Amino acid sequence: MDKNINRIAALDWMRGMVMVLMALDHASAFFNQGRVANDTIVTHMVGSGFVAEQFFTRWVTHLCAPTFVFLTGTAMALSIVQRREKGMDSKAIDRDLFIRGAFIALLDIVVFSFLSGKLYLQVLYAIGVSMMMMALLYRLGKCVLLISALTLLFGGEAFTVLFWQPQGEVPLWLALTFAPWFSESFTVLYPVIPWLAIMMLGWVFGDWLITRKKSAWSVARVLLVGSLLALACFLLVRGFNGYGNMLLYREDHSLIQWLHVSKYPPSISYISLELGLMAIMLAAMLWLQPKIGIRPYGPILVFGQTALFFYLAHFPVLAMLTLFLERAGLGQAYLAAIITLAALYPVCCLYRALKWRYPDSILRFV
Repeated sequence: MDKNINRIAALDWMRGMVMVLMALDHASAFFNQGRVANDTIVTHMVGSGFVAEQFFTRWVTHLCAPTFVFLTGTAMALSIVQRREKGMDSKAIDRDLFIRGAFIALLDIVVFSFLSGKLYLQVLYAIGVSMMMMALLYRLGKCVLLISALTLLFGGEAFTVLFWQPQGEVPLWLALTFAPWFSESFTVLYPVIPWLAIMMLGWVFGDWLITRKKSAWSVARVLLVGSLLALACFLLVRGFNGYGNMLLYREDHSLIQWLHVSKYPPSISYISLELGLMAIMLAAMLWLQPKIGIRPYGPILVFGQTALFFYLAHFPVLAMLTLFLERAGLGQAYLAAIITLAALYPVCCLYRALKWRYPDSILRFV
């Protein structure tokens, strides 16, 4: 099997794992009375304790957003090459990326905001707007994008705290770009710029994959080196307990406090930890893939190849489950997640087949 396909399969596995973890997190939001989600200094009360099993159930899902955004950037780089090989001109490619980004962003701005009863900008808003910007930015080349991404990630906190008071009013322009905003009428969980920087890193990785002529083992080794650098950054930032934590500081030396990092907005400690863990997992999948092969109907692969559809479909499934399951403890959340995954697997298989049968239809946007 072609090595490029091998790599894409590993990316789909990684994306599929993210979908499983995301389903657990959202099932917890629906059915877990003791759910912990104080991943920001805005809502965290200093000195408050954590129930370990609740904390770690939430913590394992931290991998989802950075990985999904990173892999979106990677997929963009790969798709650009594939479309060029099919003879699509650059303007058509850019237009398609821009339209898909706008469509994804509008899902949050229109659909999910309507269902929430207020303007509610979540991960689809950040992904969609970032894709629209990447339709122009990718022409700068991977070196410029890499430097720009690292500058935004490491300098973002210095800029953010100049204007952001966690318990005060947040200007609209800052809420849309750098800092979260929570209110009864308007909420921004995912300001664009930090997530755009992560997408840039993903695009750089995807572009490197395309031009790399060596084996997947070499890719795995590079991922492992990158993971060590990222995790070392996490340990330094969290250890010094100052800049890089988005004001959500470590209160003691317990494992929970080391891992209690800011997701809203994403801190250096959060991003370096999650991307470091993602790189290790992706390296392992690249290593495993030629040993275990690709099962076309493996659930993780299917979920990874229908990720946006899965994201949109799992909310109605969870909503329907509220008719049968009560809001109870953590066990109820795990049960709901398992039922959701089982229910969506055949649906995702059918959707994937339909999308592949009509690759140029509107389904390509989902």
